[in-house]
Amino acid sequence: GGAGPSPGLRLPPSLPSRPGRMAASLSLRAARRLGTPAGRAARQVVRLVPVRWLNLQEYQSKKIMADHGVTVQRFFVADNSQDALEAAKRLKAKEIVLKAQILAGGRGKGSFTSGLKGGVHLTKNPEDVGQLAEQMLGYHLITKQTTKEGVKVRKVMVAEALDIARETYLAILMDRAYNGPIMVGSPQGGMDIEEVAATKPELIFKEPIDIFEGIRQDQAFRMAANIGFKGPQQQKAAEQIQKLYSLFLKVDATQLEVNPFGETPDGQVVCFDAKINFDDNAEFRQKEIFSQDDVSETDPLENEAAKYDLKYIGMDGNIACFVNGAGLAMATCDIIDLHGGKPANFLDLGGGVQEDQVYQAFKLLTADPKVEVILVNIFGGIVNCAIIANGITKACRELKLEMPLVVRLEGTNVNEAKRILRESGLPIASASDLEDAARIAVASVPAK
Repeated sequence: GGAGPSPGLRLPPSLPSRPGRMAASLSLRAARRLGTPAGRAARQVVRLVPVRWLNLQEYQSKKIMADHGVTVQRFFVADNSQDALEAAKRLKAKEIVLKAQILAGGRGKGSFTSGLKGGVHLTKNPEDVGQLAEQMLGYHLITKQTTKEGVKVRKVMVAEALDIARETYLAILMDRAYNGPIMVGSPQGGMDIEEVAATKPELIFKEPIDIFEGIRQDQAFRMAANIGFKGPQQQKAAEQIQKLYSLFLKVDATQLEVNPFGETPDGQVVCFDAKINFDDNAEFRQKEIFSQDDVSETDPLENEAAKYDLKYIGMDGNIACFVNGAGLAMATCDIIDLHGGKPANFLDLGGGVQEDQVYQAFKLLTADPKVEVILVNIFGGIVNCAIIANGITKACRELKLEMPLVVRLEGTNVNEAKRILRESGLPIASASDLEDAARIAVASVPAK
């Protein structure tokens, strides 16, 4: 649940594709599916693939939905077992569900370092909630989507458990093919929507939305009918669909996925679980939402890099890659792998880089104990190579860099940049091209 690091909706080409927002991480994920050296390296060595979008826990997403009039289960959040017990009693529910709050999926089948099995538990006895929370909070939950160490659980959600008579699927997302938002629905919810799209495409319904007009009532009713709501429930489902679209716009979401969008035996229409992806370009006007960003499960180096507008992806090799642009990063990883080396990361400077960012980048790279060689590969289009060169010399002197440093620069102001490096008196190995840089970097790795 919640808006987490999951890529969310991954539909075949016949269905909408959601635009990615960090080319580097998306390229690396794509490379895993390809037979390139970087693809093979990615499969073998990636420790963590950070995705630069907002991470919200399930309870945070549910609160945002409830605040916008969307029907969700009643719930409380607790960070200790006593509060969890009191929350269970306050609910006065026939049945209670207790959920560990982590961003990774697969909680239900996970296991805790306390010995407890499962991060989601149902009970009719409020007293059980306190005992279960005791075995969750402060312990690590290990699932198929976490590292082998698992993720420390700091909060639990105590919610009213509702029976689901029928599960459907509903999503609203921005889609390039339609130049705007689109609704996607299916009467088969509560399961992997990709599988439904692949095996029963006739059960996937789409409704393009006019960005100026919004969802019309007839569209909401049609989608509600297409996903199986009838009678009074069709009216309720249509109302929920319109509220979800209103939420989608107000919070600057790029995707809102409800699975399951369910119906209870007593006729309620409830959003049982949702993922919301937000447009990080809208952070300036969504400060309250972005202040909730949960970075506790993200690589600390990536968090540090983000402070300086740097994109960092950690791997398990020993050659640090310092580049500008995701495509160049992938090519750099490929050619290092081709020459028998292993990338330790890639760190993407982006286009509007300044000297201080170069210095901070070197601090990040040298903070990784696995790094034994640094390879700088810059193609200066927007980037001024002289700024990079000044940043490199400053970083080398102030950090007293001792490991081998290989630099390949090309593009804007490159002759001035090469002069700065040449006259610095620093032990910097200059490379004539990318292949030369990779060859020198691999050869510079200290012999074991």
